[in-house]
Amino acid sequence: MIQNWTSTNASWRLCGSAVVSLTVALAAGCQAPSEDTEAGAGAEAERAAPAQPPNVVIIFTDDQGYSDLGVFGAEGFETPNIDRMAAEGARLTNFYVASPVCSPSRAALLTGSYPQRVSVPRVLFPQFDEGLHPDEVTIADLLKPLGYATAIFGKWHLGHHPEHLPAAQGFDEYFGLPYSNDMTPDAEKNPNPPARRHPPLPLVEGVETVEVEPDQSQLTRRYTERGVDFIERNADRPFFLYLPHTMPHLPLYVSDRFAGASERGLYGDVIMEIDWSVGEILGTLDRLGLDDRTLVVFTTDNGPWLVKGSHSGSAEPLREGKGSTFEGGQRVPAIIRWPGEIPAGLVSDEIATTMDLFPTIAGITGAEMPTDRIIDGKDIWPIVSGAPGATSPHEAFFYYLRYELQAVRSGQWKLHVPHGYGTIEGAELRTPTFQGTYAQAEIGLSLFDLETDIGETTNVADAHPDVVERLLGLIEAARDDLGDSLTDRVGRNIRPPGRVAP
Repeated sequence: MIQNWTSTNASWRLCGSAVVSLTVALAAGCQAPSEDTEAGAGAEAERAAPAQPPNVVIIFTDDQGYSDLGVFGAEGFETPNIDRMAAEGARLTNFYVASPVCSPSRAALLTGSYPQRVSVPRVLFPQFDEGLHPDEVTIADLLKPLGYATAIFGKWHLGHHPEHLPAAQGFDEYFGLPYSNDMTPDAEKNPNPPARRHPPLPLVEGVETVEVEPDQSQLTRRYTERGVDFIERNADRPFFLYLPHTMPHLPLYVSDRFAGASERGLYGDVIMEIDWSVGEILGTLDRLGLDDRTLVVFTTDNGPWLVKGSHSGSAEPLREGKGSTFEGGQRVPAIIRWPGEIPAGLVSDEIATTMDLFPTIAGITGAEMPTDRIIDGKDIWPIVSGAPGATSPHEAFFYYLRYELQAVRSGQWKLHVPHGYGTIEGAELRTPTFQGTYAQAEIGLSLFDLETDIGETTNVADAHPDVVERLLGLIEAARDDLGDSLTDRVGRNIRPPGRVAP
């Protein structure tokens, strides 16, 4: 048990029986495709360039649930550092990722575009020869012309060949796993059938493998130390630090320092260590006098992997989790902090997404938005800065799983079209020798009022035919723009994937 431990960065500390992590994120909703989205919403991001552009830190956890944060109702562990961030910044309660699984969610975060648009619609495995196309513009690419130092320490998962690694996407430094920590031949870490043969799990620096099957209990610490060092080395210039933690993706690992620290078992211990990591980053910014010059975002890539039982997080009160287009798969906790610029204690219920980070960061830094491609995200600085009357600039947010367009949200309304899905109801949960498997279910055309029914329990389609008709129109426009394998549609405006040359 960890009691009253104080960080070397004195203002950020772990205390009590638990300390958890979680997430920051700014962003906002989405909209139906239109010609106005061409050239990437550049007009929205236009504002006077700052005299000194702010630093940007994005902390991105893996498979963390909507309620796995103190201020979002976590039980069995505490998150003092992240809770303090919420008290000193903004908490977003209707914040979404663009996919309920790893690789597509990360592609959307970094490019500001739906993963279907950038042709990263599915999880990438070590056997694949594809990744994010090098011609895509990432947040790192966006900031490099302004003189930013750029680094990623953690999980990449957008292609593991040199052509697809972070060095090809605007990052000066990279240290971490190129894909998920369960993509390993080690049966204790991955009880998948033997037919799925993975190579030994690499730890990569730059483009070189520096370790094989690294000690995963040390990854959170090692990523954090790299992040602190990067900030210290670049304190006199603007920097972009992307810290996508491997945890709490399964298999779960925690250092001895945090083992047994929570009342929530190994999962709670892991979250506590991530919260410590957040405290180290924020404490470093404070110690170096960079607090009021740094935007810090903390969020997660998708909902919790519920079939993993006690090793998974919680999405309550949302329905389902990772791999699902119900709210538990794509609505995630989000907090963003920038002292002096974002009002302390702000809570926003406006629809927001990770895709909006791209244009919002462009706006606050004075970076030039791409004009040769569609960017789906919008500048939502008015929302996170507390502008009076600010609302989400997006008419709609589309829920895709792979190339299947399964649902749309517009305002309070969410419409599912008929589709199959994996459900935790009746699932066989994980054991040490069994990875777990979801039960299979079907949903018909279903309309939910998320203002009164956040758990998507009551279909009100028959009572609101006009709403159903309007939302079906939005879905039809998205099918034309981005495609939809449920209806055998190929989108008009998708960009090519990155592939290794034969």
